[in-house]
Amino acid sequence: MILIIKLLAIALIAYLLGAIPFGLIISQKLGGVDIRQHGSGNIGATNVFRVLGIKYGILTAVLDVGKAVASVLLAGLIIGNEPLMVAGYDIHVPLAQIVAALMVMVGHNWSVYIRFKGGKGVSAFFGGLVTINWFVALVALAVIAVVVIITRYVSLGSMTAALGALLTFVALTVMGMTTPIYVIYGLLAVLLIIYQHRSNIQRLLSGTENRLGDKKTRVK
Repeated sequence: MILIIKLLAIALIAYLLGAIPFGLIISQKLGGVDIRQHGSGNIGATNVFRVLGIKYGILTAVLDVGKAVASVLLAGLIIGNEPLMVAGYDIHVPLAQIVAALMVMVGHNWSVYIRFKGGKGVSAFFGGLVTINWFVALVALAVIAVVVIITRYVSLGSMTAALGALLTFVALTVMGMTTPIYVIYGLLAVLLIIYQHRSNIQRLLSGTENRLGDKKTRVK
């Protein structure tokens, strides 16, 4: 019962932190625009970058990553040291991390502060991922960098990076280097990211998706 209460507390805290719409705050307070009215209408770092430029885009990404890092670190503190053994694995810390990492993404995507609208969860995903396993995060970062450099499609890079993270978790699990529960995390994160990119997928298939560096959405 205590474990369940702790996990619920972790989920709630992570959701509320994840729901902070940094992209919207930055665009309004520093950029003088409502990011929801420009570009794709998304509050994430990519749209902020396209509309307001690299400075505000990087700031948004750093803050979105940071709220995920903070949530996963807090989860580790809240869950405590009491073990939870499943199939020979002590999963109490991984389970807390996964709940926090996923709920940050949920909060970012469906923020209670802005009528359950939000972003696509990519920066929040990377923040949770780097806190859980820096090596997997490095692989995902390499994947998104290569795909974006080659195609200039951030959406494609984001989805491919999430898939790369999932496959890396599978490989590490097969090699006995991590607990299988992280594969579940990777799978759920991939599904969330793909779901949030469903309109991008349609535009990719129709050839109308915006490429990184396009100037037509800039307002400054």
